Amino acid sequence: MDFLDSHILTLDTTEVPGIDNLHCPEGAVLEAQKLAAEAFGSEHCFFLVNGTTAGIYAMILAVTSPGDKIIIPRNCHRSVYGAAIWGRLTPVYIDPEVDDDLGIAMGIRPEHIEYILQKHPDAKAVVITNPTYYGVCSDLERIAEVVHRHGKVLLVDEAHGAHFGFNDRLPVSAMQAGADVTAQSIHKTLASMTQSSMLQVKSRQVDIGKLKFFLQLTQTTSPSHVLLATLDIARDLMEREGKALLDKAIDWSSQAREAINGIPGLYCLGHDRIGRSGIFDIDPTRLTVYFGAAGLTGSEADQRLRDEFKIQVEMSDLYNIVAITTIGDEEEDYRRFVRALTDMAQDFGGTVPPVKGPKAGLPVPESACMPWEAVYLEKECVPVEACIGRIAGEMVIPYPPGIPVLMPGEVITPESMDYVKQCRASGIKINGTADATLQYMTVLKNSKI
Repeated sequence: MDFLDSHILTLDTTEVPGIDNLHCPEGAVLEAQKLAAEAFGSEHCFFLVNGTTAGIYAMILAVTSPGDKIIIPRNCHRSVYGAAIWGRLTPVYIDPEVDDDLGIAMGIRPEHIEYILQKHPDAKAVVITNPTYYGVCSDLERIAEVVHRHGKVLLVDEAHGAHFGFNDRLPVSAMQAGADVTAQSIHKTLASMTQSSMLQVKSRQVDIGKLKFFLQLTQTTSPSHVLLATLDIARDLMEREGKALLDKAIDWSSQAREAINGIPGLYCLGHDRIGRSGIFDIDPTRLTVYFGAAGLTGSEADQRLRDEFKIQVEMSDLYNIVAITTIGDEEEDYRRFVRALTDMAQDFGGTVPPVKGPKAGLPVPESACMPWEAVYLEKECVPVEACIGRIAGEMVIPYPPGIPVLMPGEVITPESMDYVKQCRASGIKINGTADATLQYMTVLKNSKI
């Protein structure tokens, strides 16, 4: 607390003369954004202090109008769905391919985008998540070519790929691939503080004035200049030392991956899976470790790493844990992680039958109304056994693979509920529902198809 009192809190100023204004920058913020645009290869850069979510809201709302169609992945971040609801848009869903062995959603093939755009030539934009939480990248350059050939706008949720443009051993960045707009969580993979992100634009199809308007709508009017300053610091660090720092992270991550794949019962996702399930590339700094063959769930592995080895990973699901490595990690951190996994492996020895859950791949349910319409309609909670044929009033998202089984406004089918019950029985968490135990579901009142 003494450090906060004497250092950070004294810097907690807001938009006063000489400090600059985030929403109408003329001085330091404007200069910092221009330097960031040059560093990240864009034409315009906007600093974000409401997280990447604010950028995703703004970029979608800036290129659409109410009633427009927008093509979005079924496993995208909930902020994309939020923007579709806020903008009163008509979502056209695309399912990523799923690796049934690992139980997670992977990439999206350019051919699939081509097919969807041919079926929906009136769509205004395409949203792609690249990379995914698990470090999987689609062929973004070919997707950009397809999207632009159809005269549409390509928007990329690059929350986990802000580091891509600073080392040629990493996957291509969204700006390098030809995306029109990308939202990046600088705080996730680079060196800024939590909640600080950037929005990069490189396009003649985007109305910058409209984008600025929605950025003002989605961000606080009292931004933290401490957060803004860390964005500039992160950019400066990457320009000066980024390649060397990332070389170390890539080398140490690759060594850790090789060591993990030598542990009986474990598998660490790597370049050997490129070409399968829509995977075009892999972020080598992301360590996604599969435990299914060892009979240990990802959540169990997560808890043991935290409780026994004092290692906190980014996330876990039924089969996997995901460890994000960054320029802030040291070589010993990687070694300690591998030692912990090795010690855990001695307990199960690879002899326990693999944990298996339901497969993904349900068809998208029929929409009785748009998601934004469902938000405003009256709702009620009913026992899950009585919800068949009703219209969902909430999201139902088994995690993994993170693909919604139901969105607000979609008809609840026996197939969808059977799948969700299988997920629950397999230990998969259900996100988006008011009742996490799934004994009840929120549906539109008096709705019955």
